[in-house]
Amino acid sequence: MIHQWVIGIDEAGRGPLAGPVAVGICAVDKAFDFTSLRDIRDSKTLSEKQREMWYKKLTALPHLRWAVGLTSATLIDRKGIQFAVRDALARGLTKVNVPITSCVLLDGGLHAPTQYRTQQTIIHGDAIEPLISAAAILAKVTRDRLMVRLGKKYPEYGFAVHKGYGTAAHRKAIVEYGLSRIHRVSFCSRIIEITNF
Repeated sequence: MIHQWVIGIDEAGRGPLAGPVAVGICAVDKAFDFTSLRDIRDSKTLSEKQREMWYKKLTALPHLRWAVGLTSATLIDRKGIQFAVRDALARGLTKVNVPITSCVLLDGGLHAPTQYRTQQTIIHGDAIEPLISAAAILAKVTRDRLMVRLGKKYPEYGFAVHKGYGTAAHRKAIVEYGLSRIHRVSFCSRIIEITNF
């Protein structure tokens, strides 16, 4: 069966101590020129500058629709990270507005809503499937840009540098200043325990 649309999906920000989780959706129709993705790679192997370059290229390509779903730290704490990823994924799919008959390719343990009958989860998909690599880059750049903006609101934590991940500097800032409104309390419990000891 030839599908009108093929969708790549990957997430970014599952593990940080602060900020949202992001799920990137990259959908292309049958007229899309896949040679434009020939040199794309796993976002984790790219520098920040390279990811930004790919982001600009991807968002300008014809026959490509994209979206990034974001789920807040508050909902992560309330419902758990697995729920939050599914929530971001579902909302991202709604934004790209492609038929449920599309072929969906997902990285790792991700799954699309059950109404998408044709879906395939690919282990290390972000390294071997160009559309998943594209989705990962879109998610990562969108989330990183947001964390830079939030870094201006909460300058004491250094979000612009570590993007919310649990670096030594970030953990030290939590000990010194406590948690901000965008921290995932459930992810910081051990740091808080040490602080209150």
